[in-house]
Amino acid sequence: MSNDFGILSCGAYVPRLRLQRKSIAISNSWFSPGLRGLARGERAMANWDEDVITMAVEAARSCLQGRKRSGVGQLTFASTTFPFDDRQNAGVVANALNLKSSLAVLDASGSQRAGASALSAAFGSSAGSDFLVVASEKRQAKAASPQEMHYGDGAAAILVGRGQPIARLIGSHSETVDFVDHFRGRGADYDYGWEERWIREEGYQKIVPRAIGTALKSAEVSPESITHFCMPCTLSRVGAAVAKAAGIKEEAVRDNLAAVCGDTGTAHSLLMLAHALEDAKPGDRILVAAFGQGCEVLLFEVTDAISEAAARKCVSATLARRKEESNYQKFLAFNDTVVLEHGMRSEMDKITTLTSLYRNRDTVMGMVGGRCRCCGTRQFPRGRYCVNPECNALDSQDDLPFSDTPATVMTYTADSLTYSRNPPHYYGMVRFEGGGRLVMDFADVDEGRMEVGLPMRMMFRVKDYDHARGFVRYFWKAAPI
Repeated sequence: MSNDFGILSCGAYVPRLRLQRKSIAISNSWFSPGLRGLARGERAMANWDEDVITMAVEAARSCLQGRKRSGVGQLTFASTTFPFDDRQNAGVVANALNLKSSLAVLDASGSQRAGASALSAAFGSSAGSDFLVVASEKRQAKAASPQEMHYGDGAAAILVGRGQPIARLIGSHSETVDFVDHFRGRGADYDYGWEERWIREEGYQKIVPRAIGTALKSAEVSPESITHFCMPCTLSRVGAAVAKAAGIKEEAVRDNLAAVCGDTGTAHSLLMLAHALEDAKPGDRILVAAFGQGCEVLLFEVTDAISEAAARKCVSATLARRKEESNYQKFLAFNDTVVLEHGMRSEMDKITTLTSLYRNRDTVMGMVGGRCRCCGTRQFPRGRYCVNPECNALDSQDDLPFSDTPATVMTYTADSLTYSRNPPHYYGMVRFEGGGRLVMDFADVDEGRMEVGLPMRMMFRVKDYDHARGFVRYFWKAAPI
């Protein structure tokens, strides 16, 4: 593999809300007092209008920041909690990112190592274009279960291609073993987990060291030379035990981020890799081991280009954007673990017109507006006539994406009468930098913190759920920076 081929960029997204585990333990201690032993730290909690697609879009935007998206020729989206069983989920992500239509996309699923497997496949691709790998997860868990404590919501993205890579792949190995540590059957909402001691001793400690050994041997690399060892696992002391069995130094074992966001499933190996690249120096070697019905092992060597990319700490930045949440009932409601009485205002049947969605897909999904070629006026949505009263030129507008354009609040309303999954419903008019304005919903607003002139950024979110037909509608919302 040539020296100019490798990881070009990384991105990450962890939801802003962080549910305190002690809140889970306190609420359920009457039934399961053993949860107190897991009550340290916090887990990432998606808002009601976030799912694996919206988080994947945000992680990919982070990854592609400052890069030309026209160079992306392939996209693989990994998750075990896709909102659609029969719709190309990766296609929704590509549309929201305004990627070209001549794009090869693929959904990868079926195992917690799907994200790492997709990344491995990207390095095996012979295409000349960039390959974007995105992994995202939002797993459901039963109330008062250990999974509810361990799981976290989040996404990560890795861009692979030619240029000035920050890390090159120097070794890899795939080990496939139908070792069932947990499973989720067709139509089931929750995972069924097996006994932890069996998973630890027969799974991780036997399968992973064997896979690591094979990868290191084929790359002619000694385990002592590994600088960063990334292995997602929330079971106590497993990372250190696997490292010891594989001959890797204990100080190379990376923080698994369990205390600050939880286990983000298929995304977690990529999230840990991106986090390791934030601290890496030229010449460092990063070993990623993703466990799941076998093991995916990827060995990277960091290049000199890491010095220029070090300023973009995508994982640290998204972890720092946090709001402590102690309302366990809100977490249950957002995940439909409990059924709330939403009232008559929520009962409107909102059928999704798929023909209209297709015809306006660039506007709705990609937030593409227009800019007049005659006078330069920017407007959203794009129309046949320029909105400038001194121009009114016909068919004069070129496509202009607004999703990455900064904006400020012009007007706002906190409406407690309109139905909202998280009242009050915040919305208002925003003014885009350089021109253009739009009335839209607001997201991630702290009560009492909204004001005119507040800087906002666009975020891809769930607009509404069509529960009658099982369809999810997406659009963009404005969130405080």
